[in-house]
Amino acid sequence: MSPQPIISSEFCRRTRIERVEDCRLNLRTFLGLGITTMEPASKYLAKGVSGESIVRSTKDGVVKPHLTALVLARGGSKGIPGKNIKVLAGVPLIGWVLRAAIDSRLFDSVWVSTDDERIMKVAERFGARVHRRSPEVSKDTTSSFDTIVEFLKYHPEIDIIGNIQGTSPCLHPKHLKDVIRMFLEEGYESVFSVVRRHQFRWEELSDKVTVTRPLNFNPAKRPRRQDWPGELCENGSFYFATTDLIKKGFIQDGKLSYYEMEPEYSVDIDVDIDWPIAEQRVLKYGYLGEDAVQNVKLLVCNIDGCLTSSQVTPSANKNENTTDDCEWDAAGISLLKEKGIKVMFISGRSFSGEASSLTEFDCKMEVNVTDKQAAVEKEMKFLQASWNEVAYMGSEQSDEECLKKAAISGVPNDCSQEVQVASTFICKNNGGHGAFREFTERLGLLLSRVAAKADHC
Repeated sequence: MSPQPIISSEFCRRTRIERVEDCRLNLRTFLGLGITTMEPASKYLAKGVSGESIVRSTKDGVVKPHLTALVLARGGSKGIPGKNIKVLAGVPLIGWVLRAAIDSRLFDSVWVSTDDERIMKVAERFGARVHRRSPEVSKDTTSSFDTIVEFLKYHPEIDIIGNIQGTSPCLHPKHLKDVIRMFLEEGYESVFSVVRRHQFRWEELSDKVTVTRPLNFNPAKRPRRQDWPGELCENGSFYFATTDLIKKGFIQDGKLSYYEMEPEYSVDIDVDIDWPIAEQRVLKYGYLGEDAVQNVKLLVCNIDGCLTSSQVTPSANKNENTTDDCEWDAAGISLLKEKGIKVMFISGRSFSGEASSLTEFDCKMEVNVTDKQAAVEKEMKFLQASWNEVAYMGSEQSDEECLKKAAISGVPNDCSQEVQVASTFICKNNGGHGAFREFTERLGLLLSRVAAKADHC
């Protein structure tokens, strides 16, 4: 969906232009305000607005307003079936924005409004709370505003709500922190995200002679890019507003401003063709969790179904997994050791042959493990590490608790959906076919971001 220039009811009212169509034809002359150049919304839309601060003062001091992030994720996506939890670069789509919202540590609560059981499970895994929306606001024709209003009926404690779009995977905690600062320090009642576009737009006409006309430029005097500030277009990442404003029937009104995001962070997914583009973009510009991860001391990997395929073949003694990936994963193990990360392999079975060759990499290995969590915590105690410093890769139901507790967790593509939901990273590769290497590469990318952030600070 192509972004549209920002036109709000507030803008039309203040410029004394009644029709939105007319408003679009007069973007560079803001009638009634004496403005003849494109200026930030904070300079013109706030004129004449009280902009009363929503930070309440009491005798005991300042009371912080209740901040909530809300992701709307209906189950019946038409453009891309199952879009909201389709895996993008190893993470369910809504997981990207939920991670950014939670890691910002701004919000008193982070919610997902949905009617889909699978989405509920993914939301809870990423730390969000779930609002089971009613059938009345789960229809194709239901607006986002109506869904927000229904949610707020059950949560009168909320002062500021941010509708964060689940289809914007390049959102970072920094963006959200900047927006909340605009509310708390500058008294805005509504802020939404935009991207600056330098695109010449034409209007389609029904006239048979004149079929089109320019909307934002003069074809006889086409401006150069460097001579034109461009236009602000909604990028769909988020819409924040005070609940008082929403009760009046608006989400873009009152003391209104925009928050400009750089083009590399302005990713919105509507159709299948967007997916591979978004995947490349998110790996380069997306938020991987670097604000929450400080250090990783230990990586634990379940041999069964991760380093090996999930097939079981009989041996002379007991059944054992086939191993056909150790040769490829040697490089992954070396990458971890170079970063000072202790590597531990565990299994609920006994092994011989190729699996036992893992000892050549000077990694700890425990087999016949009946309680994986206890085994991991024993090693954590030895290393003086917490679960916040553990990365875990598993593939079985017996791995679920460890996957949930670890700071970073991954699973092969061919494990069950129940186990996938317990993890925060889903490999494209199957167990025994490069999954472990893929997980170590993602871990390495995350740790490099953490190091770069530390150097920058």
